[in-house]
Amino acid sequence: MKTVSIIGGGESGVGAALLAQQNDYRVFVSDFGIIPDKYKSELIKYNIPFEEEGHDFERIEASDVIIKSPGISDTVPLVKYLISKNHKCISEIEFASWFYTGKIIGVTGSNGKSTTVSLIYHLLKEADINVGLGGNIGYAFSRLLIELKNYECLVLELSSFQLDDVYRFRSDTSVILNVTADHLDRYNFDINSYARAKWRLVECVSEEGMVILNSDDVLTQALSSETLIENEVILISGENPEDSLLKDNGDLFEVNLIGKHNLFNTAVGVAIARDYGISDNVIQSGLLSFEALEHRLEKVATVNDVIYINDSKATNIDAVKYALSAVKSNLIWIAGGTDKGNDYSELIDIVEGKVKMLICLAVDCEKLKSSFGEVVPHIMETQSMEEAVRLAYENATENEVVLLSPACASFDLFDNYMHRGDEFKKEVFKIK
Repeated sequence: MKTVSIIGGGESGVGAALLAQQNDYRVFVSDFGIIPDKYKSELIKYNIPFEEEGHDFERIEASDVIIKSPGISDTVPLVKYLISKNHKCISEIEFASWFYTGKIIGVTGSNGKSTTVSLIYHLLKEADINVGLGGNIGYAFSRLLIELKNYECLVLELSSFQLDDVYRFRSDTSVILNVTADHLDRYNFDINSYARAKWRLVECVSEEGMVILNSDDVLTQALSSETLIENEVILISGENPEDSLLKDNGDLFEVNLIGKHNLFNTAVGVAIARDYGISDNVIQSGLLSFEALEHRLEKVATVNDVIYINDSKATNIDAVKYALSAVKSNLIWIAGGTDKGNDYSELIDIVEGKVKMLICLAVDCEKLKSSFGEVVPHIMETQSMEEAVRLAYENATENEVVLLSPACASFDLFDNYMHRGDEFKKEVFKIK
């Protein structure tokens, strides 16, 4: 019996463990920290051996297959040791692909992945295709396979971390939405290395597969010019996505989502739906029934003719740029958190004249205040979501927008971006 060791006891690690056990591997899970209770209970239920708060180097090294969870970098001591001994660590995405023969639609990018994969999934499901959704959203690829639903197609959101350790993995449709500065600490602060990690998805496309790229994304197009892509390539403009949203009769598809970036995401979904033979009528119906994902330009409520929008997932500059561009009227902007080395100068032009008040919600607000002090008429600071929403409510007037789009990680005041967004919505519902 072959052995597999899995480093990391989260969703991808435990999903891989269950799939490996189902395929007659002897499984061992190792986590340097504490395995969350919901995953630990699964390991116990299925009698899968595991360890916490440390790694048994010898046991792991002796395994036939070593799977590394995406959140674990090559710089941690165990992984460095394995590399020094010429042991290859694979990703959970790679391992799961060994046991799946259906079609794969893979989507990566710095921003918009979750919305795009969810929309693709929705459109295919509306057309009665037996489709699953997972990867970096919802369930791990491996977990989808242990359900034995015989999916005709899987839509996978793929991060650069997941793509770093794939070898035999193949997708039938490979999509790169965009590449902007994010997670650079994992790539020696070299954005080109980060871009090449995303580009792995193009290199993994099957022989008869299709590639979809953003024709206005500088880094993606630079890599495209260096590579001979023999597959069909569809280019969609990020600047003029409407050109790719025309029905066969020449009319534009109607879209519920806010912002030009979401028109681009929609155009990607439409291109894939058409490739699967779905009619314009079914596509249009699906576009109108699809709603924005939680914490991503999510309309929460309208109070006294003021719209409150939750964009808590916007943790980098580019995502906030999309959000600010999507809002037409004057607005009150709630931002701040744990800074990720942001260069706020990229937002000055769009903030000036559009943002009438900036509410800094963070432990340390100095960088935001110094960056926007000369272009935003009123800046206030708080460490309380309740006070942030109250300040917005007291200062917003008819036909304006209150936008939570932080540009920062959430860990100074909240557990994660979801907790931050949930707290925002709770406080909005209170005033409503």
